[in-house]
Amino acid sequence: MKRTFNLADLFELVAAAVPDRIAFICGEKRLSFRELNQRANQIANALKNRGIQRGDNVGIELFNSSEYLEAFLACCKIGAAPANVNYRYVADELHHLLDSLQLKAHFYDVSVGQEVQKVASKLSHLKLCIQTGDSQIGVTGAVHYDDLLSTGDAQHSDDGRNDNDLYLLCTGGTTGLPKGVVWPHKSLFMSALGGGGIYFQRPPIEKPEDIGPLVASAPPMSFFAIAPMMHGAAMWGTLISLLAGHAVVVNDQHLFDPEHILDITARDQVNIISMVGDAMALPLVKALEAHPGRWDLSHLRVVGNGGALVSAHVQERLKAAIPHIALSNGMGSSETGLMGSGDKPSKGEGFMVLKARPDLAVISESLQILTTPGDTGVLARSGYTPVAYFGDAKKSAEVFVTIENRLWVLSGDHARIDEDGNIVILGRGSQCINTGGEKVFPEEVEEAARRYAAVADVLVVGLADDRWGQKVVAVVEVAKDQSFDRQEFDRICREKLSGYKVPKAVFIASQVKRSPAGKADYRWAAGYAAQTAPLEG
Repeated sequence: MKRTFNLADLFELVAAAVPDRIAFICGEKRLSFRELNQRANQIANALKNRGIQRGDNVGIELFNSSEYLEAFLACCKIGAAPANVNYRYVADELHHLLDSLQLKAHFYDVSVGQEVQKVASKLSHLKLCIQTGDSQIGVTGAVHYDDLLSTGDAQHSDDGRNDNDLYLLCTGGTTGLPKGVVWPHKSLFMSALGGGGIYFQRPPIEKPEDIGPLVASAPPMSFFAIAPMMHGAAMWGTLISLLAGHAVVVNDQHLFDPEHILDITARDQVNIISMVGDAMALPLVKALEAHPGRWDLSHLRVVGNGGALVSAHVQERLKAAIPHIALSNGMGSSETGLMGSGDKPSKGEGFMVLKARPDLAVISESLQILTTPGDTGVLARSGYTPVAYFGDAKKSAEVFVTIENRLWVLSGDHARIDEDGNIVILGRGSQCINTGGEKVFPEEVEEAARRYAAVADVLVVGLADDRWGQKVVAVVEVAKDQSFDRQEFDRICREKLSGYKVPKAVFIASQVKRSPAGKADYRWAAGYAAQTAPLEG
């Protein structure tokens, strides 16, 4: 069978190269690459027997588990497009997404069965629901995962696989209602998964068959994605490691408990962990500082971050707690893949500097490629990219643009060209606050605010203001056993920020709302601030 850059082909090549290596760890559960591949084959054959075929879309609404990986790989094996579905969605959100994606099959955990039940009967295209967890079926007509698994043969091959088989990455961050980003497999592999070269410190592989010898020649390692696989950053990190022959470790609890995360990291001798921003990094740091020496983390080598910023002072505390680790800050998005990593600029505003590359550009509002130092626009990427939002021609036309006969994907991040021609990332354009003609990026204000020990979490938004158009305000979650002093908050902010960037009002919340992966919910923050009395002072 001719191999392609279909992710199932790549995984099968890895499994053939290191069949007895451990591929998956969850508590006491262990699966080798051979076992994981066989179970994915069984699900693939069972789906095919139930009428799911090439080109169909299949939802995966599961917690991190072997079933998640098996379902994902099974879809890839038969040319169906796996689509991640947020297990926090309620019926209305779920109906919109499942309907817009025209799903033919849907994997769900029993804990979300009640919401799935509300919408499944309304979706004429949905032919098959598969439940994990409790054996008591929660959706009318659904089949249990274990029963489906038992009906599928352990051998599978498919000559129809190709580089352009599809994967749907569902996102709601900057696109309004949730929708699926359409990624061809080869584009995803090259652009979001590093082309097989990340852990081997080499360029992307040139042909699929190159991946097996690379994996076999390297020692086994282990990777722990703290965030849910239903989010792109965690799933991509998981796939990068799986296709490097690493063991993928997942949390055996469906919640984020920093001490338990560190227990797992120590117990399973994890080498690499990935997290999402301060929402995960800060609790981990506090646990380490509260219990020095409790965890043996000598095997931990890399702590990666993506999807949200980790403040500089939190990085410093993390390095102080685990001095031997390497910290890696990656930048990417659902629409662009992983665009690289970099340091903060040595002077001026911004959060990260990306080296100039042919596939990156700063593009103006009039869709011109900017080249002059000091020019500011939107960061864009070309080359190996997704091609559209599934079923949304209008939004696709706004984000996927052709300039000089070349497709560019607009990231939504504001960026500036520096004096060396490199790209300085300023902040998320969709959240930029315009106050009296001055632009303020929330991430910069949030980083300064988090330096105050009384701030457990914070989101910064703009509220309508008669004088300034918008005023900068902060929604703050106060740290346990701390009292919040507005004057001290202002003083600490002013040490790092110009006066117009310092929040004009502070709103105290019992908890700052974020996604399970730690991503900010700015819509909630704006609504909360608009309906809540500000802190006096």
